[in-house]
Amino acid sequence: MGLTIRDVAKAAGVSTATVSNVLNKTGKVGHTTNRSVLSAVRRLGYVPNAHARHLASHTGRTLGIIVSDIENPFFPEVIKSFETRARELGYDAILSDTSYDPRRIREATDRMVEHKVRGVAVMTSEISMRLVHELARRRIAVTFLDLAPVREYMSNLRIDYFSGVQQIVSYLHAQGHRRIAFVAGRPGLKSNQVRLEAYEKCMRACGLEPGPVLPGDLRFEGGVAAAEKIVNLRPRPTAVIAINDLTAVGVIKGLLKAGCRVPQDISVTGFDKTRLAEYSNPSITTVDIHRDKLGQMAADALHELSGSETPHGREYQISAELIIGESSGPAPVDPALA
Repeated sequence: MGLTIRDVAKAAGVSTATVSNVLNKTGKVGHTTNRSVLSAVRRLGYVPNAHARHLASHTGRTLGIIVSDIENPFFPEVIKSFETRARELGYDAILSDTSYDPRRIREATDRMVEHKVRGVAVMTSEISMRLVHELARRRIAVTFLDLAPVREYMSNLRIDYFSGVQQIVSYLHAQGHRRIAFVAGRPGLKSNQVRLEAYEKCMRACGLEPGPVLPGDLRFEGGVAAAEKIVNLRPRPTAVIAINDLTAVGVIKGLLKAGCRVPQDISVTGFDKTRLAEYSNPSITTVDIHRDKLGQMAADALHELSGSETPHGREYQISAELIIGESSGPAPVDPALA
């Protein structure tokens, strides 16, 4: 077994707490005792456990990020930009993935506390505000996506979901589409509900009746299942708005399998502008919410809060921009195709 702090304490004739205070430069240790401990460290060749020293320190340089689903291509890109910016600012970064499981939210929060992070970017809306407030009470900076008003130690990243959905609906309407379906996400997630409500409001603003709205799960499989229902609808929609790009890929897969052409028979759009939208065949019409800036902005917000003498949060605005791909086009001219 390797040397431990107990071995150093025994060699120096002091307690393990004293050795810890010397190594971490905490507490009051006399000059003679300090010299004795350092001499024992050199003599024994003891190398302090960096992880243990980090946990013992209340001034750690670590930021955490909590995401919903690491398999969703949206999140790895956000994580990458978050980690890159964190390192530029002099921090390490740790990640927790909840897989949309509320039980894992508590575990993720506890992990951040155990690692004594300076701040946490909550990139999921299924976390309870009770846990967010718990982090803030511990003076851990928190930034989140549209969960609550800003307050001490808490900043908000506000994505303009409404504008993104409005741009999609207006574009499809201009292309002649009048029956536009919506494949939703998971019930209970605020960001999903906001997009659904925006779709319904924008459809009515165009003089169109919203619907049909089909259930989804933010994943590929949910998109495929929705497409299987869409092809059997009468009258059939001429366009489908998917809650995110991963769902859109599933919808396209299901439509093509059923013999529908995309976009000649049915146009499909996504949301988030992940790499998946670009690499898909056909490429997906989607909405760019600048995921690279999102991760960077989250890290900047945490750095600003954790280093401030008056850590009152603020709101950061993130715009949305429609990106036209090959998965959408004019509505079918022949009603029989619908």
